Amino acid sequence: MTQSLALQTTYANRAEAGRRLLEPLSEYANRPDAIVLALPRGGVPVAYEVATALGLRLDLLVVRKLGAPSNPEYAIGAIASGGIKVLNDDVLRAYPVDRARFEAIVARETQELARREKRYRGNRPPLQVKGQVVILVDDGLATGASMRVAVRAVRAQAPSRIVIAVPVSPPETLEALRPEVEEIICPLVPEQMISVGYWYLDFSQTPDEGVMELMHRASLRACSSGGVEARSDD
Repeated sequence: MTQSLALQTTYANRAEAGRRLLEPLSEYANRPDAIVLALPRGGVPVAYEVATALGLRLDLLVVRKLGAPSNPEYAIGAIASGGIKVLNDDVLRAYPVDRARFEAIVARETQELARREKRYRGNRPPLQVKGQVVILVDDGLATGASMRVAVRAVRAQAPSRIVIAVPVSPPETLEALRPEVEEIICPLVPEQMISVGYWYLDFSQTPDEGVMELMHRASLRACSSGGVEARSDD
């Protein structure tokens, strides 16, 4: 199911955008078999609001966009931990990339993915979500390449259900992702996307320190409420 509630045209910031996802996600509140996975870095403030308000566990799924050399903000594909890679054939046709340059982009982003994994996760074991409801959250979609690789990384672990929850996305991206998941929540679906940041009054970059601070708060909340971390084995 895809849910769209186009009731406003902008978000003040990522925190407000996260709060706009609460009502359509309310059926998952306080479910022990549900977990919110944020796509760092911009998806973390959005996902933190969702997980905190709905009483759900919060964790990270690190993915990296493969930006076109002539337009780094436009994804020709994306990668995720475990060697998962998704290419955007339509974008590659629009922004052709020779093999040497493409491999250099993949190598650079693979290195950055490993750095973020180490910094954000530390010594925590790899995430395991078998049999769980996984709510994937980002601050918005453009081509959807990063979300698509996230979905495939999660699907490989056999969750019971995958839900995509994002504040804003163009309709064609949602339509392309719909066959790959059980549900999509997106309050704002503009016909003319322009960019994700266009729909936020404050779209300042989320630094590594901001990601780690929010994850620390989420961990303290889980401990104080008697919650448990995501399972590290089957």
